[in-house]
Amino acid sequence: MSGTEFSAEDGRAAVEAIISRSPYLSWLGLSVSDLQLGRIAAKARWREEWVANPVIGQTQGGILASLVDFAANFALFGNMGRPVLTIDLRVDYHRVAVKGDLIAEGSLVKLGRQVSVCEGRILDEEGRLIASGRGTFLTAPAEKSK
Repeated sequence: MSGTEFSAEDGRAAVEAIISRSPYLSWLGLSVSDLQLGRIAAKARWREEWVANPVIGQTQGGILASLVDFAANFALFGNMGRPVLTIDLRVDYHRVAVKGDLIAEGSLVKLGRQVSVCEGRILDEEGRLIASGRGTFLTAPAEKSK
């Protein structure tokens, strides 16, 4: 699927299929709410296992980083037609996430032939920014199996 062949409906179904085949993405409770060329939004259903600090119910930072990586990576899906390898990922934490579903939004910053850059944002159910980040992804053509 290249950008000129992109169908939001087909792309969304393809991403949902990838999520269902991935034990980790399925465990995160991800479901795609919007997919456009260069953009994605997904909901992650809260789980008790996310809690790092039971006194305040704080969500573990690794969960937030995973959601940033997912959103940024899959913002490229319409262009690439597949998930791509993460080369580098930076995450900033803006506020404590507590019990509740999270929204992961990803957007394309720069599409390159070899390397691309995307951003991810994690919002709580009230739309408050919880974490954000920027990733670099390998978008060189996939090598053919020998």
